[in-house]
Amino acid sequence: METSALVAVASIVTAGLTIGLGSIGPALGEGRALAQALSAIAQQPDETNTITRTLFVGMAMVESTAIYCFVVSMILIFANPFWNHFVSS
Repeated sequence: METSALVAVASIVTAGLTIGLGSIGPALGEGRALAQALSAIAQQPDETNTITRTLFVGMAMVESTAIYCFVVSMILIFANPFWNHFVSS
């Protein structure tokens, strides 16, 4: 197999694993955060505004992990830093 083809295959597989495995944790974290927030709202309905605001900030922080994984996978597919090294060789 040619070196550039090997780099392409490795980049695509790595990008797929990055986005696949990197989105499992945030999805589970967001689900658990939402379940706990709904439980807290059910127990203390007067604090709904505070709980909801905190929930949205927390979910944004958790979602940033999935966004970072997405950015890494897009870099590996479209702006791979290894291409120039192997194409020029």
